[in-house]
Amino acid sequence: MKSTTRIQLSAMMFFEFFIWGSWYVTMGTYLDKVLHADGVQVGAAYSAMAIATIISPFFVGMIADKFFAAQKVLGVLHLAGAALLFLLTTLDNAHSFYWVLLLYSLMFAPTLALANSVAFRQMKDPSKEFPSIRVLGTIGWIATGWLLDKVFKITTDELVFTFKMAAVVSAALGLLSFFLPDTPPRSKGTKTTFAQILGADAFVLFKDKSFVTFFIASVLICIPLSFYYSLTNLYLTETGMQNVTSNMTFGQFSEAFFILLIPFFFRSLGVKWMIAVGMIAWALRFICFGFGDAGSGEWMLFAGILLHGVCFDFFFVTGQIYTDSKAGEKIQSSAQGMITMATYGIGMWIGTLLSGFVKDHYTINNIVAWKSVWMVPAGIAVAVLVLFLLFFNDNKKSAIHVEPVAMV
Repeated sequence: MKSTTRIQLSAMMFFEFFIWGSWYVTMGTYLDKVLHADGVQVGAAYSAMAIATIISPFFVGMIADKFFAAQKVLGVLHLAGAALLFLLTTLDNAHSFYWVLLLYSLMFAPTLALANSVAFRQMKDPSKEFPSIRVLGTIGWIATGWLLDKVFKITTDELVFTFKMAAVVSAALGLLSFFLPDTPPRSKGTKTTFAQILGADAFVLFKDKSFVTFFIASVLICIPLSFYYSLTNLYLTETGMQNVTSNMTFGQFSEAFFILLIPFFFRSLGVKWMIAVGMIAWALRFICFGFGDAGSGEWMLFAGILLHGVCFDFFFVTGQIYTDSKAGEKIQSSAQGMITMATYGIGMWIGTLLSGFVKDHYTINNIVAWKSVWMVPAGIAVAVLVLFLLFFNDNKKSAIHVEPVAMV
């Protein structure tokens, strides 16, 4: 890969996750403390991203596969997203906030799959090259927490600033995207049916039983994932921990460390056991949150945060590479859109609604029984682990071979 291409892709990943991390981590606290939303409303707000991920990546992935260059679609979506992020800063109630957030999410959700597609298309060996590019996304997410806590020193009452910061960077990435390496549609000129426009080309992957297991596990493991995203910042704030937003970025430091080790673990563990270890880490992190506190048990809170690297990298990054190896070039964008739909879409949608319900269920006289709350996602993670170990049999130790029979 040319050094200029590497720099461009690294910048793309940095800004992509900087935008997301700017508002997503603290949104639950913003809704609870500033807009005075209840648990169900907080869960609904996080579900907006999940709903958008179900609806849009298939369609936009299909556009990138057949009609327009992926980097141009990426640019248009981020420019539109910048305007909507700024609009969010003008709203003062949770109801209006939800509907604008849903519209913004419809713009942002497809960019996750498109960014992966742009990156993968420039690589000869994704299992070796992708981690060093994707790690810049992790660094971008880290940068948001440290900027908010250490540079801008944003208080709870000032969290609306997070959406303004995201809007500026979204506009910048929108412009940058038009200068990314050209990623033209692979299937341009071929006959397109309505089913294909919905992304049905990628359904061929369901002929593989192990991929079906992986897909189902991806949906289910994102139920506990949504608990982490929607409740952790609020939970740590209520425990009395200081500098919560920047402390949570230690999870991304951990992610950056482990993502660089992915090529080694591919060779030594293979896909199956990497994903299994990721699921074990999910269960452990919620147990740590359940039994930790901001006093003598604060080390458990930090342990739960630091486990994020194993949780995210061993399941999600490994899963993205595994999906790419199964899909091949012609349905690459659609396949990435499909797995994004499974993780950040269906699973997160169920999980965000469940997390809000569980929080309200264990709230008595405005006091949340957090230990009980965290045991719910821990139990789900263990159940998904058992399911995965029983039915997933594809333990490849290389993620770059594509079986042509799967491309029928």
